[in-house]
Amino acid sequence: MSDENKNDAIDLGSEGDDFDPFAKDDELTADDESDNPFENAINAAKTKDMEKSRQSLYEKPPVFDYAGATEDIADSSQTFDELRISKAADFPELEDGKRVSWTVEYGKITKTVTDTKGTSIAKMKTDIEASKEFLDALKKAKDKSPACKIKPKVTAQSKGAESYKGVFINEEEAATSGKLITFFPAKDGNVYEMRNTPMGRFITEAADNSILHEVRVGFTPALPPIPQKHLHDIISFFKLMAKNGNNEALANIYWDKQEEVFITDIPQQSVSRLSVKSEINPAYDNARYIHYMDIHSHNTMRAFFSSTDDADEKATRVYAVVGNVLSYFPEIKVRISNGGKFLEIEPSVVFDKFRMEDFKWRIKRQIKRMFPTAYSTQ
Repeated sequence: MSDENKNDAIDLGSEGDDFDPFAKDDELTADDESDNPFENAINAAKTKDMEKSRQSLYEKPPVFDYAGATEDIADSSQTFDELRISKAADFPELEDGKRVSWTVEYGKITKTVTDTKGTSIAKMKTDIEASKEFLDALKKAKDKSPACKIKPKVTAQSKGAESYKGVFINEEEAATSGKLITFFPAKDGNVYEMRNTPMGRFITEAADNSILHEVRVGFTPALPPIPQKHLHDIISFFKLMAKNGNNEALANIYWDKQEEVFITDIPQQSVSRLSVKSEINPAYDNARYIHYMDIHSHNTMRAFFSSTDDADEKATRVYAVVGNVLSYFPEIKVRISNGGKFLEIEPSVVFDKFRMEDFKWRIKRQIKRMFPTAYSTQ
């Protein structure tokens, strides 16, 4: 470069110059900040609070969490297997270490423990705290002080099953179980078989599910049968609505946990020949009552669950529909909704001593007694 060109060049600084063109904004304002003691004090306080919160989180002991029991783990230097042994007296199902797997749930992070005998609880907790995944999740979380939950899980396994087989809840647990042959369910609803061999890991849809238990779908009530009187009164009400405009109608049955009795409620509703729309009675919309059953009528039509019923009956409870309400023997169908998945059940599962022929004369007498001015013999 010539002397003339040297004179035209821009001087970006020398050894004695404080200016750095590539400095970050906070570096450029460092001197200004040092001249502002009030702002410096605020920033220092914020930094101190953040460090204090982080230190407080890291100092929180991990928590043993199993079968509804929670307890701070005072000695986190112990391994997961040592913790299992110490808890086996209270939870005998934890005695067989080969059937127990461990996970650590820390905020939004869940990790499976692969070496239960060689990994300390403190090491697992510290590794998660140091991970970018955990720190990023913590920044976004509302709870800035989550508990570090240490959770054992007993492997589901048939009695007398071979020691080299096991059933697990997911592929990850099956892969780390150390068993040659494992089974696990998948999101598609199928059961898969995994074989861990020196050649590699083989996974196919399970052809032999003999290690799994048979499951019978259905409903096992935890409450007593609904007394006949409730159904008598409801069908009498449905008959009256059918006689006056051939309208559909609805009733709700609640269980009073305090008095331990069933209550039939006729909610406020808008009815027509093809539909009924109702509002939940706020008097029963609290923790004292269990909304056990919705039962509606199909007036003179047969008893069936329509597509409208399917769309409306998503809540997990019992549902019933009564059809041909003016006939000699009304029809009734009952089903359960398990989170929107339906299964028809026998009415006798939920109604006490249910026989539709018992309603022949009783219903007529009930209508006359309840609604003497509206009653007329067919």
